[in-house]
Amino acid sequence: MIHVVLYEPEIPANTGNIIRLCANTGAQLHLVKPLGFELDDKKLRRAGLDYHEWAHMKVWENFAECLAYLKEQGIDNNAIYPLTTKGSETPHTSDLNRPVALLMGPETRGLPENVRMMFPEKHWIRLPMVANSRSLNLSNATAVILYEAWRQQGFKELV
Repeated sequence: MIHVVLYEPEIPANTGNIIRLCANTGAQLHLVKPLGFELDDKKLRRAGLDYHEWAHMKVWENFAECLAYLKEQGIDNNAIYPLTTKGSETPHTSDLNRPVALLMGPETRGLPENVRMMFPEKHWIRLPMVANSRSLNLSNATAVILYEAWRQQGFKELV
């Protein structure tokens, strides 16, 4: 099972694209409040098209509730992989061939340090980019990591 956790997402179109991504891959999506939009936002619906009904999505009031649920599902802090520019691992060098959670931070600021520090540094994932690049779009970055995890798991049905 692959879980995608969006910590305080800000842009509805990115979240809509990730809803569609999770619906098409079978990954479980978690949205951790506060959200930068309403769940009935027109941009969110447009980007997610009609995939909302196919996505397995949970909305959490806070990160502690989300972590408790993940732990119940067998995903402890050693199976959570934060995306960060501070990471030394890439999706391709990380062992994602097991139940995992991929943790993405807010689009404009990334994961706060106190959140990132909750997880082993050896699990901090960065996406390689050419020099002087700032970042990839959140939905694109999520797709890269999710598909690598799914590939490592043999493209098994996830849900």
